Amino acid sequence: MNKPVTDVSVRLPGPPVADPAPWRRLIAHIGRGSSEREHQRILPFEALDLLREARFGALRLAKEDGGAGASFRELYALALELAAADANVAHIFRNHFTVAEQFTRIPTDARAREWQQQVRDGALFGLASTEANASPAGGGVPTDTVLSPDGDGFRLDGVKYYSTGTLFADAMLVRAGTRDGRVASVIIPTKREGLEVVDDWDGAGQRLTGSGTTRFHSVRVEADEAIFDTPDRGYGLAYSNTQAQLFLTTVVAGIVRGVLEDAIALVTRRKRSFYYAPTPNPVDDPFLQQTIGQIASHAFAAEAIVLAAADALDRVSRARDRNEPADALAADAARAAAQAKIVVDELSLRAGTLLFEAGGASATERSVNLDRHWRNARTIAAHNPASYKAQAIGALLVKGTPLPSKGFF
Repeated sequence: MNKPVTDVSVRLPGPPVADPAPWRRLIAHIGRGSSEREHQRILPFEALDLLREARFGALRLAKEDGGAGASFRELYALALELAAADANVAHIFRNHFTVAEQFTRIPTDARAREWQQQVRDGALFGLASTEANASPAGGGVPTDTVLSPDGDGFRLDGVKYYSTGTLFADAMLVRAGTRDGRVASVIIPTKREGLEVVDDWDGAGQRLTGSGTTRFHSVRVEADEAIFDTPDRGYGLAYSNTQAQLFLTTVVAGIVRGVLEDAIALVTRRKRSFYYAPTPNPVDDPFLQQTIGQIASHAFAAEAIVLAAADALDRVSRARDRNEPADALAADAARAAAQAKIVVDELSLRAGTLLFEAGGASATERSVNLDRHWRNARTIAAHNPASYKAQAIGALLVKGTPLPSKGFF
């Protein structure tokens, strides 16, 4: 495993575009060990500690609040670079930015200001929302995780599946229901008594994201640690989940760039080819050059699509920060994020397959771990089926049916 080196120190120099060099040094350092970590199943604690120290998770906080004041475009551009270096590490931050955006960037009370301080100091937030028995997925009141009154606060009991990042987090958000049908976001420290995080994720990809089970055994929740859904706050806000969905697509776009980097390295170091190849030297082979060109085009398109969708999110953010009407802008951003997913998912899977055209049979050896790109992209793409997104967009355009406004959009 890599040892920390002195030239990777970053302390929020400003928005990423102001001085990207320190961030790129840090990301390059993290990337050097990514394949070995996944192949040997070495959890990325060191990489996350470096990003905590750099306060990567505070990029969206305003400068006056100790952050970088980064736009969504700037954040996703940097997250894409991180995903190219290590898709697992980048994916872990998806839930952090969801929590930080909804509950800490513009704090509404003393407790939220405490959470903002934690983000400013480098704390990492996880999330536990999905329930294996929920039907339908992503909608309704959570039934496996229940928030019950307990004196001047609550007790939390239940179980969550797919708690990405929580294994590494300092605090976490839990979606819970009450006996009378209300839904709340509960934000609590991960070390609180009765909270159990299990590293039992068994997916083909995302193997180091800590996307396993979290159990709650009568966990104490203070009154101001539970935020009940309202139409204008948190998950009650229409299209509140769009930035989280686009972050996933950003990770997938980063995977495409990672595929490109590995494909170039493969062709550059290849020493032999088939006896009937057009040239004896692989770097001179026009078909291998064509493959690299195709992957490079996929990477370019994926990044451009993600950043265009990020621009739509920035328009929503600016309007809401000014207390201006943003419902139509939010719907537009949700559509942009959905369209981005449909295309970028496909580009990533094609790129992951083309990688083996550049390397040949030896590229399939488990020791080189090149299949991680396809596995990670395929696993992320499976979260929210592109077919449903495409149908919803088609219904919007043909019939004027609004996109779903809650989870997954």
